[in-house]
Amino acid sequence: MRGGIEWLIDAHGCAPERLRDRAAIAALLDRLVADIGLCVVATAVHVFGGAAGVTAIYLLAESHLSIHTFPETGYAALDAYCCTPRPAPAWAARIGEALGARDVRVRELARGEP
Repeated sequence: MRGGIEWLIDAHGCAPERLRDRAAIAALLDRLVADIGLCVVATAVHVFGGAAGVTAIYLLAESHLSIHTFPETGYAALDAYCCTPRPAPAWAARIGEALGARDVRVRELARGEP
């Protein structure tokens, strides 16, 4: 593997109130960082006004972890990119637990392949 691994995760059927909750989103990302064994360099979290969601990105020594939430549709999009091989965390369990997701789909991509 030349460029690492990337996971693209779509979570549907999430609890809208959790998708608007900054603390719930940060707790999920913190848990994933611990599960995968990553090192956070910096974070940015933006909570949109009204009934809108949250966008958060963790800059990692190994690359990045991000989430964009859409409470109006019960959807969350996550992206995790690691420049070194890592075992996949229990995406469905973690996201289901944190956000109430009923359907979690994960795509795993090897990056840097010719």
